[in-house]
Amino acid sequence: MVTVLVTQEDWADPMVPLPDYASAGAAGADLRANLAVEDRGTGLILAPMARRLVPVGLRFELPDGYEMQIRPRSGLALRHGVTLVNAPGTVDADYRGPVGVLMINLGPDPVVIAHGERIAQAIVAPVARARFQRADALGATARGAGGFGSTGRS
Repeated sequence: MVTVLVTQEDWADPMVPLPDYASAGAAGADLRANLAVEDRGTGLILAPMARRLVPVGLRFELPDGYEMQIRPRSGLALRHGVTLVNAPGTVDADYRGPVGVLMINLGPDPVVIAHGERIAQAIVAPVARARFQRADALGATARGAGGFGSTGRS
């Protein structure tokens, strides 16, 4: 188990739970909207095709060699067409600023994001760092350069 340190923004509602796993086998910890005081009663309206940075009121300290991926929630996507613009978003181990969720409404109707609502999932994962090196040629494979952007359909 990896330990991630969490601090809450001064303005954030301390009653909104920290990220947590909804079940014993869940891969992602739920992130919740932690709205500004003036938005808590009404929520944030996400109009069709609009995007918005929804605050979670938290900052994270990840161990070296890890990242936190921010992914959409399938229920919001299925029911409302709401997803994340930059899915998955990445929180780097050396970032200490506030985290928000960049949401977009691809559905036909406005959607209200309620204070405390589960809006995304956080996956903490190890990161392999690579050294990129110039080469005169690349090794041959059966696939080669074929299939870029292909779905396998004609």
